[in-house]
Amino acid sequence: QVRLLESGGGFVQPGESLTLSCAASGGTFSDYAMGWFRQAPGQERELVAAISWHGTVTYYKTSVKTRFSISRDNTKNTAALQMNGLRPEDTAVYYCAGANTKTNVPRSESDYDSWGRGTQVTVSS
Repeated sequence: QVRLLESGGGFVQPGESLTLSCAASGGTFSDYAMGWFRQAPGQERELVAAISWHGTVTYYKTSVKTRFSISRDNTKNTAALQMNGLRPEDTAVYYCAGANTKTNVPRSESDYDSWGRGTQVTVSS
């Protein structure tokens, strides 16, 4: 399994932007589709965005589709989530996850077998 480490979380005001980064090590990064999940207090973890191993297929949760952008760089073993127009309801712990598949963009949490520890994003005025 690839090891994942998130960075870039923080405290921002509504309307501001953040970029989350995920650094992978210990495996073949390009074997993995990558996803960004989030979990708010008292709520279940949910998939926010995902990207195929080659980066050409993406998925977004409807509420973030026009504001967030997922990307990856297989030469640097990194994935990123650019978040614009942040809202208080985006407040959560964000997790980077990897799914060892080259056939699709997994949407189920159970499809992902590598997880980072998470990074806190807080949006508040």
